[in-house]
Amino acid sequence: MPFMTRLLSPQDQHMLLPLLAAYGAEMAPHLAGAAPAPAPEMLKLITADPRAEILMAFRGDEALGFAHFFDLPEIVFARRCGALDDLFVAPIARRQGVAQALIEGLAALGQTRRWSHLRWMVPETDQAAIALYERIATRAPWRSYVLRLAPEASL
Repeated sequence: MPFMTRLLSPQDQHMLLPLLAAYGAEMAPHLAGAAPAPAPEMLKLITADPRAEILMAFRGDEALGFAHFFDLPEIVFARRCGALDDLFVAPIARRQGVAQALIEGLAALGQTRRWSHLRWMVPETDQAAIALYERIATRAPWRSYVLRLAPEASL
């Protein structure tokens, strides 16, 4: 059965919670000793912010992954662009095309919204993600930097 993607709806929120918990657990080793927020707090933050959106991937009624993104103004082209902030696929669904389906879903959404582009960052150590992104996208000719403003945000 192929994957289907759709924007998070109130009816899907309970299906996102286990994915958020698994994502937090996977990110925990990168948090320099800080604990990730509990999944209900993550969900509350996302749903309370009108700028944050979630695209979810499903196979039938099973939630397999999510892409957390923003629809932003892009001043150089005087249009909007998509900024992918987090992409997560449940471990049992990896290497099956779910991540690619999520990115393709975002690209389709971006076409509908007339985005100039979709952009995202990936840690240099995530070789599996880099391999996918090298196949489906063009590497941007700029570097990303981060200025940490909270001690617990040291990834």
